[in-house]
Amino acid sequence: MNILAFGPNGSGKGTQGAIIKEKYGMDHIESGAIFREHIKGGTELGKKAKEYIDRGDLVPDDITIPMVLETLGKSKDKGWILDGFPRSLAQAEALDKALKDSGMTLDYVLEIVLDRQVAKERIMGRRLCANDPNHPNHIAFDAIKPVEKDGKLVCRVCGGELSTRADDQDEDAINKRHGIYYDDKTGTMAAVNYFKNNSSAKIISVDGGPSIQEVSEAIMKELP
Repeated sequence: MNILAFGPNGSGKGTQGAIIKEKYGMDHIESGAIFREHIKGGTELGKKAKEYIDRGDLVPDDITIPMVLETLGKSKDKGWILDGFPRSLAQAEALDKALKDSGMTLDYVLEIVLDRQVAKERIMGRRLCANDPNHPNHIAFDAIKPVEKDGKLVCRVCGGELSTRADDQDEDAINKRHGIYYDDKTGTMAAVNYFKNNSSAKIISVDGGPSIQEVSEAIMKELP
């Protein structure tokens, strides 16, 4: 089973991906990890990508797509959930063609729907666990609020040290990321709509507003 996951920053997409991974024994592949894997491994694609990253430029799709395909290919026996890619209409079209050309089937497209302002508030209140960034911790939600230990807040799941990402507290950075995601002309929402209109994969759209458990249950109802 292969799944493409969409959702704005703050929607809980990473958390839901981890839940799906655990239940089905599949690989949860995050786009950032693909770059790190290739760069750390010193692959030819990784070396080319690093040149762009070191200059602060976006890595071109003709480098990114082969990197993604190679990583997905390693998970073909277990199945995969791809998180964080594609981020634009052009990338969606290129990925769709590449998957078909490689004979890889896309079974589900998961979309976690969340209001932009709510997503922004969630980002600014979330805390990252040093042991597992997918452990849900948020200072504004009682159900996933960190616990206090020795006078400081720690991960509610494992007791690990918590931190904030600098860009999570930067409203300009958040607005820029969300500007890309909610753009339904050429951005990520355009990519979501592309798969809705052009893919044989089953589309699963769920409301990201309720609790983690409720969102998870809504997703699981649609999966085999």
